[in-house]
Amino acid sequence: MAPTQSLKFSANFEPNMMEKVPAALLLAVCLVMLLRLVMGATRRRAFDAWLLGAWAWTVSRWRRALRWRSNRRDAALAARDAIRRASAASTTAPADVRREGNVYHPQSFRDPRKPH
Repeated sequence: MAPTQSLKFSANFEPNMMEKVPAALLLAVCLVMLLRLVMGATRRRAFDAWLLGAWAWTVSRWRRALRWRSNRRDAALAARDAIRRASAASTTAPADVRREGNVYHPQSFRDPRKPH
């Protein structure tokens, strides 16, 4: 490679996304800090409270996004366990209970009731 080609390449260099994103974030932080310097004390406290709330909301959404698979897996395991318990209970039903699907018909419901 000739030296002129490397100079030509560096003159046409455009920053890629990995260089633009941190620069944009740093610029945003600097602008927020400059804005805080211009504000009065009352507005600065309100702005700081809002900023803290926005940060807490962002962190909670991020954590929820990271945990959704484990929550879904836990719910599936709990449902499977409940179905297993229900099917085991249906096989151990008392003798005086007749079952049609998922409906129990105990003998006590067939007896006439005393009017009060």
